[in-house]
Amino acid sequence: MVGRRGMLTLDALREQVAAGTIDTVLVAITDMQGRLQGKRCSAEYFLEEVVGHATEACNYLLAVDVDMNTVDGYAISSWDAGYGDFVLRPDFTTLRLVPWQEGTALVLADVERVDGGGPVSVSPRQVLRRQLERLADKKLQAFVGTELEFIVFDDSYEAAWDKRYQGIKPSNQYNVDYSMLGTARVEPLLRRIRNEMAGAGLYPESAKGECNPGQQEIAFRYAAALTTCDNHSVYKNGAKEIAAQEGKSLTFMAKYNEREGNSCHIHLSLRGTDGSAVLPGDGDHGFSPLMEHFLAGQLAALRELTYFFAPNINSYKRFVRGSFAPTAVAWGTDNRTCALRVVGHGDSLRVENRVPGGDVNPYLAVAALIAAGLHGIENELPLEPEFTGNAYGSDKPTVPTTLGEAADVLAGSRIAREAFGDDVVDHYLNAARVEREAFEKAVTDWELIRGFERL
Repeated sequence: MVGRRGMLTLDALREQVAAGTIDTVLVAITDMQGRLQGKRCSAEYFLEEVVGHATEACNYLLAVDVDMNTVDGYAISSWDAGYGDFVLRPDFTTLRLVPWQEGTALVLADVERVDGGGPVSVSPRQVLRRQLERLADKKLQAFVGTELEFIVFDDSYEAAWDKRYQGIKPSNQYNVDYSMLGTARVEPLLRRIRNEMAGAGLYPESAKGECNPGQQEIAFRYAAALTTCDNHSVYKNGAKEIAAQEGKSLTFMAKYNEREGNSCHIHLSLRGTDGSAVLPGDGDHGFSPLMEHFLAGQLAALRELTYFFAPNINSYKRFVRGSFAPTAVAWGTDNRTCALRVVGHGDSLRVENRVPGGDVNPYLAVAALIAAGLHGIENELPLEPEFTGNAYGSDKPTVPTTLGEAADVLAGSRIAREAFGDDVVDHYLNAARVEREAFEKAVTDWELIRGFERL
């Protein structure tokens, strides 16, 4: 990645700081909710202090809800433990320009314990690193592409907030799926996002309209798994910042309204650490035995690991029959009605998991995909026949339909606990509990409309 436009070496950063073109360096982690959190450091301080000694942040960043409320139940951070710090250790391979913020660079950090005890295991980036290490032990590496959808609104974020997100205006009034005319209306914003992401080291491929009014997708080229997840986080944060600068807003929430939701289909393939293709072979469908075991593992673990693909109450409202969001735990060749769609051939053979929505944390989702695949490989699971036809009407098992159901199957998952460890599983089960309890206390607009007068 360092060779791509917008990526920086430390020497290049020093040169730009000396020239006065960079004065601020963002040091960020991705939190449980998939958001960038961290500090804005003066570039001089970053070079003099952070480069050699790292920096610190309150460990509640991995133990709060979406509103940044402190909540109980986390072993890592609490009032009883004093809400101490953890270390943000910059990963200098992620150092890059931030074209949409003047004079600014960004580096992503790994999270470590202040006592020198090593990585914080529940940090999303560290969860993924552990699964990549397990792959490397088998001389395998993962390559990933994520396809994020979002809906653009003509209202600013402030205006949308003041309206309580009611009556805000999408940037298109009708379905613009693949429409050149419809997407041209928002092309100034989409073009700016694409170009400025390219200036931050990403590789944009294309943009297209989607079904829900105002809905768009910008696709980026696949890369090594950790790089893709880093880029995903930078893009998602940056797209919101760019939209705000243009007086607009956009949402990646999984289900904004009762029309099509925002998906985040994840494409994953494996190669040997020598670069060799390991999924294609001489078996049925052009699969190698490893591909069969890998895909069988995805099927076997999908329900148990759904929480990592759908982490919020709202996530489960995407799973509607006939909506292009999956309900059936099945695999098919180029079949969009299945949760697992196999696409490509030869070296491009890969698995697309269609379960995640736009609200997904990419590190956790990709870690879950790798853990599922390793479960299949290590146990040499046989692959069931592919599903043909409309999986929505099949008798296949279904993905969990609520966050509570997903949390329950995760709690009892031997696959998850062996892959991630009890500490990671219990940490995210607590996050699910916090989300459920917050929702159960809330009085919704649906309840008010239904019951204010008529009940």
